[in-house]
Formats: sequence, C-alpha cells, structure tokens
Amino acid sequence: MTTRVMLISPAAGEAQRAVRFDDDGPLGAAGVRRARAMAGSWPAASRIVVAPSVRCRRTAEELGLPAEPAPEPGPPGWAMGRWRGRTLAEVGEGEPEAVSAWLSDPGFTGHGGESLHALCERAGDWLAGLAATSGRVLAVVEVEMVRAAVVAALRLPPETFWRLDVPPLSVTELSGRGGRWNLGLGSTR
Repeated sequence: MTTRVMLISPAAGEAQRAVRFDDDGPLGAAGVRRARAMAGSWPAASRIVVAPSVRCRRTAEELGLPAEPAPEPGPPGWAMGRWRGRTLAEVGEGEPEAVSAWLSDPGFTGHGGESLHALCERAGDWLAGLAATSGRVLAVVEVEMVRAAVVAALRLPPETFWRLDVPPLSVTELSGRGGRWNLGLGSTR
C-alpha cells in the first residue's frame, strides 16, 4: 500500500518578508492573492492535514481545500523559544555565537526551543503515522516541516535541511510504503 503525501508550503506572511522567526502572524496580501489563484487546482485526496498556525489554516482556506470534514491537525512548525517573533538580524546582532551554533549544530537548543535534530525526528514520526494508511494526503505545513520531512524521509544528514529551499505555495511530493520514501521532483500544477 502506497501513501502519497503532497506537502504544500503556506503562502508568504509578514514574518517571512521581515526575515522574522515565525510569530504565527497573518498572510500578506500578495500571499492571499496567489493562494486564491491556485484554488481548485488540487487532486482529490483521502486525507487533508493542516498545521495549526494561522498561516497554514488561512492558506488551506484560500486554496479552497475542503473544510468538511474538518482537516486533520498537522504538525506545528519549529519551536524557536525566545527567538520567536524576533528578526534574524536582531538575534544575530545580540547573539552571533548562538546563531552560528544554530546553523551548524543540529543539536543546538540555546534559544530555548527545539533542536534541528528533534524537528527532523518529529517530521519522520509524523510521516510514519501518515504511512499507516494508503492514499493521497494533502498537507499544508510550515516550510521548516517540509524541509525536515524531506530530510527524514530520505534519511539525509540533518545539516542538509539548510540546503533545501521551499518557496511559498510550492508542492513537495513524497510517496512511500514499507518505511521507504521517494521524493517526486519536477511536478507541475
């Protein structure tokens, strides 16, 4: 039995424009317009999963994903502790060594939040749960969860996370069975 997971990154919000550690802020006007333009372009799915952030829920709504039955709750984004809501420039200015460690040490938790290693493990556990049933899953999840899911699915070193770019409203496809995942590249919508 094969499970196909279409990971949909949310539309851009104000935090991304400001290069801010996400503070669960709203979508930007341009992000809303782009999501609305993509509404109705999704294949049928046996399950819809939406992360709990305002950004993911609003993206799913603007994409026209069915609201009934209610989507399953998806995994939350990366817990950034005391850095949440601050810009990368602010944190880098006040804590340059900590930012360097965050970018180079997958076990770093100096911000009081979740390590990259823990995020990737959590993403792998979430994928394993999805693989328990076959069918197509549409999942609107935070960008960092898309990146962590790819790292976990392909059993890549956690440092690979930093080399993966996930644009707003992009789709990353994973298909798997028997604990083994494949990454689908080059799909178009």
